[in-house]
Amino acid sequence: MTPRSTIRPVPGSHRRSVPAVLLSAAAVLVGCTSGSPHSVAAPPTPAQPALEISHVHGVGTDPADGSLLLATHEGLFRVTAEGQAELASPVMDLMGFTVAGAEHFLASGHPGLRVDLPQPMGLIESIDGGRTWSPVSRQGQSDFHALTTGAAGVLGYDGALLRSDDGRDWEQLSIPAEPHSLAASPDTDLVLATTAQGLLRSADAGSTWSAVDGAPLLQVVDWADDGMHVAGVDPSGVIWISSDGGASWSSGADLASPPQAVAVSSSADEDHRITVVTAATVVTSTDGGRTFEVVLEQ
Repeated sequence: MTPRSTIRPVPGSHRRSVPAVLLSAAAVLVGCTSGSPHSVAAPPTPAQPALEISHVHGVGTDPADGSLLLATHEGLFRVTAEGQAELASPVMDLMGFTVAGAEHFLASGHPGLRVDLPQPMGLIESIDGGRTWSPVSRQGQSDFHALTTGAAGVLGYDGALLRSDDGRDWEQLSIPAEPHSLAASPDTDLVLATTAQGLLRSADAGSTWSAVDGAPLLQVVDWADDGMHVAGVDPSGVIWISSDGGASWSSGADLASPPQAVAVSSSADEDHRITVVTAATVVTSTDGGRTFEVVLEQ
């Protein structure tokens, strides 16, 4: 059985709102089938029993404050400096998750008992750090298990590969194999897809794909902010780094545990920060994947 992490719910207040890319600033509440938006249930209060993380579907860094985000079967959590995970969203199953900007996230999956959205949720959006969510499109249609956003637009896989420029209108694309994860470059039309048949790379925003010769068999992958550095993890837990947009790869540390998610971010005073969630722990590297330290025990 996979070990579990005990987490503390976060208090009800949030820091600030930022303009949304996909929705107007007024649409910060979850909509319902009645046609008028209303507030989704807030995260549980500290007086309620703590939840447990059973599985992490995605990981990212909020550019607003650099905090680490975990998208899980139980909702969205922030990891504190003290190494605790605090619930930052309503309880819902976030199968797909991607950071679109400061306090601005896109997600997909299944609603919790107090979330008034169809099953599945389609593409949903938060512009207040995950506290409230709005429906964007494909409610009742799509459960994106792989989801990414970048210069190529929004790409998601729900049994078919779909692409959208604005998150509302979608076109279906072809892909040679089912992607386990998708990662779009922040500043070009390059997209990577990890599959059971090997790493796929697209130079035209997912319209066409080719196998990356010599690439390792990766389970998860993510782009750094600079647009060229990429980090991936293979099924055994070995870190792989690319400095040319996924064309060539070199190996890093061996975490000796299957990965659940990976995220890469940059800062001015360190190498690319690589965060990996495994079945056992959450670890972070600040030296480009050579060494890791534990952020959160699972």
